[in-house]
Amino acid sequence: MLKGISPLLNADVLFALRAMGHGDDLVIVDTNFPAESIARQTSLGRLLRIDNVSAAEAAAAVLSVYPLDTFIDDAAARMEVVGKPDEIMPVQEEVQRVVSAAEGRHWPLVGIERYAFYERAKQAFCVIQTGERRFYGCFAFRKGVIPPD
Repeated sequence: MLKGISPLLNADVLFALRAMGHGDDLVIVDTNFPAESIARQTSLGRLLRIDNVSAAEAAAAVLSVYPLDTFIDDAAARMEVVGKPDEIMPVQEEVQRVVSAAEGRHWPLVGIERYAFYERAKQAFCVIQTGERRFYGCFAFRKGVIPPD
């Protein structure tokens, strides 16, 4: 345990978050996502896990230490519902609240079509699989910068 750092952020996840640079993507996914096969194609090359928690809980832990990229419009994204791209699932509403709270302002989750999301995940630095069992609990977050004091 470390002071000020969520206990959900295990050593492997903390290593990945620290190793990432500006513009790298991190993907948080549900239990139905093909996480193992896609994670092998990422920069890290292996799957990370934050087990037994919801996507919102994992996102809150990650975003407590992870800055979002302010230079682009899709720094926070969600997988779209197949055939209903404008539909927002309850799990996505929860993560939307987490993202906005972490950034201190409304920060919209941009929708990404399912197969396009898979492609973005393959290009990510890493994939973190959660215990989320609800459908469409899949999110991508692009790392920003921390300015000097």
